[in-house]
Amino acid sequence: MRIEVLAVCFAIAAECPAQDWVKAAPLEAPAVNQLAVSGNACGPAALLNAFRSGNKDWARAFGAVKGTNDRERILTVIRGVGMRPSAHAPGVARWSRRGVNVADLRDMANETTAGLFLPSLSEEVFFRQSRETPERLLARIHQRFAKSLAKGLPPVLSIRRYVKRAGRDGTPAWSVIDAHFVTVTSLPRKLPRGALSFPVAYIDPWGGRRLEGTLGIPAEPVFPDGSGSTSCIEARFPKSAVGSSMVRKNEKSVLVASAGIGRW
Repeated sequence: MRIEVLAVCFAIAAECPAQDWVKAAPLEAPAVNQLAVSGNACGPAALLNAFRSGNKDWARAFGAVKGTNDRERILTVIRGVGMRPSAHAPGVARWSRRGVNVADLRDMANETTAGLFLPSLSEEVFFRQSRETPERLLARIHQRFAKSLAKGLPPVLSIRRYVKRAGRDGTPAWSVIDAHFVTVTSLPRKLPRGALSFPVAYIDPWGGRRLEGTLGIPAEPVFPDGSGSTSCIEARFPKSAVGSSMVRKNEKSVLVASAGIGRW
């Protein structure tokens, strides 16, 4: 186990008793590194990390992917279910040089597990619904992730970098500049009433690193509604760059927890 993995585990243990956390089954499982193939293979790599870190049932899905190493397994996913036509973006394949969207990755996951007697996975967008407060949105994300982990499958989280940039008319607005997938491996089992954030441990397929961060209500509202409330949750992942190099001088940016795939 690498030093950074130990650091995550010690930090978790120090903050909260082990029984108060819901975790992936083999927390020490080797992490799939997308860079073994390319910089846009985060979706397939994050999916493989979810299967490999799942319980014995979901680990069967990882074992069913052909390949003697992680590079071959990623390519199997891309060239197989990834090259099939998208049901959500007609006329294109699910996976491309730009990566893959959440709905297509969900379809890829379900087709990968077909015939293995495993339940279907769901995908969900993590922007506020009608009459949903930021606090309830945070609680919804926590509930979905905790439920998936409890059912043996670490959820895949889609994160997006938004930047506040002036448009053609000169008015600043939030615009997406980059996107990425990670795999959530542990979080507190319960979210305290009134909580504004909660910690998570996750696998970043960029380099195959085990890291930790926080999901929380951003200090500055992102896509604020009429009352000024934020429409999404911030992913405070300081060791995951995700588009930070594309942020211009004096621009504000935020990494958002935009959607997820899991068993809920």
